[in-house]
Amino acid sequence: MARLREWLDRTPDTWAPPTAKDLAGPFRFLFWLTRSQARRVALGAFLGTVWMVGLAVPPWVLSKAVDEGLRPRDTGALVKWALVLLVVSVLIALLAVARHRTMTKIRMDASFRSVRATVWHTSRLGASLTRGISAGEVVTVGISDVYTVAMALTVTGPGVGAVIAYGVVAVILFAISPLLAAVVLAGVPLIVVAVGPFLQRIERTGGEYRVHQGRLTTRLVDVLAGLRVLNGLGGKTFVADRYGEQSQRLVRRGYRVAGPASWVGALSTGLPALFLAAVVWLSARMAATGAITIGDVVAVYGYVAVLVVPVANFIEGGGDIARARVAGQRIIDLLNLPVADDSGTAPLPHGCGPLADAESGVIIRPGLLTALVAARPAETSSVIERLGNDSGTTWAGVRVGEVSRAELRQRLVVADNDAELFAGTVREIVAGRLEPEDERIQAAVRAAVAEDIVEALPNGLDSAVSAGGSDLSGGQRQRIRLARAVYAAPDVLLAVDPTSAVDANTEAAMIDRIREVRRDLTTVITTTSPLVLDRADEVIVLVEGKVAAVGKHTDLLHSDPYYRELVSRAQDGDDE
Repeated sequence: MARLREWLDRTPDTWAPPTAKDLAGPFRFLFWLTRSQARRVALGAFLGTVWMVGLAVPPWVLSKAVDEGLRPRDTGALVKWALVLLVVSVLIALLAVARHRTMTKIRMDASFRSVRATVWHTSRLGASLTRGISAGEVVTVGISDVYTVAMALTVTGPGVGAVIAYGVVAVILFAISPLLAAVVLAGVPLIVVAVGPFLQRIERTGGEYRVHQGRLTTRLVDVLAGLRVLNGLGGKTFVADRYGEQSQRLVRRGYRVAGPASWVGALSTGLPALFLAAVVWLSARMAATGAITIGDVVAVYGYVAVLVVPVANFIEGGGDIARARVAGQRIIDLLNLPVADDSGTAPLPHGCGPLADAESGVIIRPGLLTALVAARPAETSSVIERLGNDSGTTWAGVRVGEVSRAELRQRLVVADNDAELFAGTVREIVAGRLEPEDERIQAAVRAAVAEDIVEALPNGLDSAVSAGGSDLSGGQRQRIRLARAVYAAPDVLLAVDPTSAVDANTEAAMIDRIREVRRDLTTVITTTSPLVLDRADEVIVLVEGKVAAVGKHTDLLHSDPYYRELVSRAQDGDDE
C-alpha cells in the first residue's frame, strides 16, 4: 500500500498553460485541473472509496457480535468481534488521514495551478491587461475564485467514493432485504430533486454577486491608490461614505447568495437524518415480524448511518460545483483575454525608425525628440499605445506584427505613469529586468533629475522602496519610472506625459538631460507643456485623433491658430 501511494503521489512539475479547449467553459477548466494531476486524483479517489466502503464494515462486525456473541452469550465470540472492530476502526482512521492529506494536496495543486495560469497570462497581456479587465477583478480572481474552484476538486475523492460506497451498501442491503435496498436506492434521486433548485439559485445569484464584488474591489483599489490626493482635497469622507453604501448593497446581494447556500447546508444534514430515520423505522418493523434478525437491524442502522456521509457529500459537492461554475467562468474570462500575436520571427530593421501609425497618420522620424500634443490626453495616449503594441504599426516599413516580439520589447519601451514599481532597492527598480550597473544607473537617475531622491534616502541606491512606491511622492515616482526607462536604453522610447508631476525648473532640466542622453535615438513625449514643446525637435498636433499639423513649436505658434490656442490654455492652466 505504501509503495502504491508513493507511486501515485509522485507528480513531477510538468506544468503547461491551458489550451483553448481547456478554456471553452468552466467544466473544461475543472477537467484540465483534474487531468493535470491525474495520479494524485486517482489516489484520492482510491482512498476516498476504500475509506467510505470501509465505513460499512463496523456495522457488519457489530451485527456479528450481536448474533454470535450477545444473543448466545458466547464471551469468546464477543471478544473476537470486539478486537476485529478495534482493528477495523484503526484502519479506517488511518485511511481517513491519508485521504484528507491527499485531498488537501489536490486542492493546493489546483489552486497554485490556477494562480500560475493567471499570472502567466497577465504577464503576457502586459499593459493591455487593464484595457480588458479591472484591477479589482484581477484581485478577486486571484483571491476568491481560485479558492472556490480548488474546493470543487474535492468531489474527485470523496465524491467518487460516495458513489461507489452508496452502491456497495445498496448491494449489502439487498442481501438482507430487497425492500430496504429499494428504499435506499430511491432516496438519493429524491434528495437531488429537493436540493436541485437551491443549487440553480446559488449559481444564478452567485454570478450576480461575483460581478458586483469585482466592481467594489476595483473601487477599493482605486481609492487606496489615490488616498493621499483624496485626503489633500478633503474628499476622503465623501468617498468613504460612497464606498460604505456600495458595500452594504453587496452585503444584501451576499444574503441572497447565502440563503440558498444555507438551505443546502441544512439539507445536507437534515435530509440524510430523515432518510436514516425512515429506513430504521422500516427495518424495526421487519424485525418485529421476524423478516430479519436483531443483528440485521443493528447492521441496517449502521449501514444507513454510514450512508449519511456519502449523501452529505453528494449535496455539498453539488454546492461546490455550482459555486465553482461561477468562479471558473470568471477565471477563464481572464485567461481568454486576447494577447497580441507573438508569432513574428523577422528581425527589426536597423536604426531607430521611422515608426508609423496608419490610423492617426503619425510618423515618428528617427533620431528626434518628438512631442505629441492634443486637446484630449486620451488621443495622444492611444497613439502611443498603438505605436508600442499594435501589429499594424510599421518600423522602417516593416509591420511590427511580423517581427520578433522579444526583440521589439528590447528596442522599444513604453513608459507611462501607471507603470508598476515593485518593492526593492532603488538600484533594482531602476535596473528593472536588466543587470544593474551603478555607473549607468547613476547616469539614468541624473537624466531623470532624480539625484535628490537618491541622496535623500538613507542608503542611496541600496535604499529600499515600498511596493508601488508608496513611500515616495507622485513626482518622485514619476522620475524613478523615467530613470528606469532611460536605463533600458531602447532605440525608441515612448513616454506618456513624463513631466506632469514636477515643477517647471525640474521639467526643463529633465527634457534637456533627456535630449542629451538620448541624442541620435528616437524619443516621443506626449505633453501640452510649452517648456517641453519648445525643446522638442518636432511637434505633431492631433485633432480628433488624426495628424493636423507637424513642425517646430515656434513655427506652429505663428502658423496654426488651433495649436496657439491649445498651448495658451495649457499655459494658463499652469499659471493657475
